[in-house]
Amino acid sequence: MPTKLSPSFATEQLRRPLVATDIVVFAIRDGALSVVLIRRAMPPFAGKWALPGGFVLPEETVDRAAQRELREETDVQIAEGYLEQLYTFGNVHRDPRGRVISVAYLALIPGEAAVPRGGSDAAEAQWWPMERLPPLAFDHAQIIAYAVTRLRYKLEYTNVLYAALPNRFSLTELQEAYEAVLGKSLDKRNFRKKIVALGFVQPTTQYRKPEQGRPAQLWRFTKRTPVSVKTFVTKAG
Repeated sequence: MPTKLSPSFATEQLRRPLVATDIVVFAIRDGALSVVLIRRAMPPFAGKWALPGGFVLPEETVDRAAQRELREETDVQIAEGYLEQLYTFGNVHRDPRGRVISVAYLALIPGEAAVPRGGSDAAEAQWWPMERLPPLAFDHAQIIAYAVTRLRYKLEYTNVLYAALPNRFSLTELQEAYEAVLGKSLDKRNFRKKIVALGFVQPTTQYRKPEQGRPAQLWRFTKRTPVSVKTFVTKAG
């Protein structure tokens, strides 16, 4: 095996890809799964909507870059929410400026926890319901679709929705959160039976009195950190 680099190595170094990060921040707002988008102020795709994100600086990790870009462009921070590295998107032609590889992240936060505000090179930032997303820059529609699939899959074996709900909630609110992510209705009786059997939520002694009807007992997650559970079968009702 040769021990010396080829003469073309220096040239190839100059052409090496840049690394960026894009963040898909989900929340359940008004009963719908929604995502934070920014309207780009700079080319390419100036004026178009996109995911918050940007280039990784030489002195920072990708994780730190993701949180920095999210904070700078939207004023949103992932405090008690959920954040994971989603996937690496590396299509050669995904960015018209040149070779850019994006490390995408998936985040889930309570819907009332953040009011996005545009900053840095984002003209504005706001929540968008998944059912009416605008045309998106780059390959961000593909990234969001991948994130939705991942989030739905995580419902099958984790308690990830702890990040989208308040400390106390009714079983109806929990079911509505599942339905918002899955995009379908669930049978109420079967849902409650399975949720209780899984053991990652427990009842409290608190009740919420609605304007009409009986008071609803409030529940809580046993842990507000990621936990794997038995498979939850999400059949439509």
